[in-house]
Amino acid sequence: MDETFYLSNMCPQVGEGFNRDYWAHFEDFCRRLTNKYPSVRVVTGPLYLPKQEQDGKWYVKYEVVGSPAPNVAVPTHFYKVVFAEERDSKAGGVAVGAFVLPNAVIPNGKPLQEFEVPLEVVERAAGLEFAEKLPVQRRKRLCQETSCSILVKEYAQRQKAFEKK
Repeated sequence: MDETFYLSNMCPQVGEGFNRDYWAHFEDFCRRLTNKYPSVRVVTGPLYLPKQEQDGKWYVKYEVVGSPAPNVAVPTHFYKVVFAEERDSKAGGVAVGAFVLPNAVIPNGKPLQEFEVPLEVVERAAGLEFAEKLPVQRRKRLCQETSCSILVKEYAQRQKAFEKK
């Protein structure tokens, strides 16, 4: 667990409106999946995605932070790939969800499904393969198997209860 807090395992995120808000609610959604699925695996990472400028050309443009010399790239987006496995892990289905969110302020009312993308989109953008050994016939779409929604009010209540402990 301590290794997750190494600086080499961190990426700069927009705080207010993203990391402390929508992204935190999204992480809570992932934790709540364990109420339905006995095995939940989540892969998260940064993305540097191109954006089309006014000249019609596509550019990869991102902020660089750090002091004294800026040397830490700030991702334009973050992804989460979720694997929620049913009880019978050998024959049962695996609900797979892939999401790409901009590293920007996101209103808490925005539906999570708006960020859902095909797994291949994340694999292509990240240059990784997440499910090459998971047979296609075992794959199910996470947002068809469960309600893909963040719970802002309940999350805030749980946070307050946690802080009192």
